[in-house]
Amino acid sequence: MRHVVLASASPRRLELLLQLGLDVDVAPADIDEAVWPAEDPVAYVLRLAAEKGAVVAPRHPQRLVIAADTTVDLDGAILGKPADHVEATAMLRSLSDRDHIVHTGVSVWIGGVAATGSASTTVRFADLSDRDIAWYVATGEPFGKAGAYAIQGAGGALVESVVGSVSNVVGLPLALVVALARSVGIDLLGNP
Repeated sequence: MRHVVLASASPRRLELLLQLGLDVDVAPADIDEAVWPAEDPVAYVLRLAAEKGAVVAPRHPQRLVIAADTTVDLDGAILGKPADHVEATAMLRSLSDRDHIVHTGVSVWIGGVAATGSASTTVRFADLSDRDIAWYVATGEPFGKAGAYAIQGAGGALVESVVGSVSNVVGLPLALVVALARSVGIDLLGNP
C-alpha cells in the first residue's frame, strides 16, 4: 500500500512521507489540543495522535491513516506553539544552552485496527545571545512550531546536537511510522 492518508496539515510531515515515495492525501483532524491537568508530555502526544487518527480513519477505512502530534518537553513542561513574538522569544531563551526532549506520538489506522507509539529525541541548543534570538524570531519560522523552532530550517543554526531520530524533531519519526504500519500489516517501504 503506497497510498496513505495523513491526518495532519503539517507540510513537514507531508514532505517526510513524500520522501518515502508514498502517495499522500492530506485530511487534517480538527480536535481540541488542550493539555489535560497533570498530563505528561508523552501521554499528551500519544493521546492527540490517537484522537486525530480516530477522527480521520472512519472516513478512509481501506487506506492507512497516519496521525501524529509533536511537543517539546523542557524539564517536564510542554512547550507548544508560540502565540506571538514575546512567547517565541521566551521559549527560545528558555531552551538556550540546554537539553530538551522532542516527543512525537504516532498512530496508524486501517480497517478499524490501530497501533500507536511514541519517539523521543534529545536536542541541545547552543548558547543563544539576545541578538541570535531576535534574528531567529524575525525570520517568522518559530510560529506554528512546537518549542518555537524548526530544525530543518534556519532553526538548525540554533541546535548544537541531536541524540535520536532527526525526523522526529521535524515532526514525524519515520522509523516508528514504518514499524507501526508493519504491525498492522502494511509495509510502507514496498518490501514483498
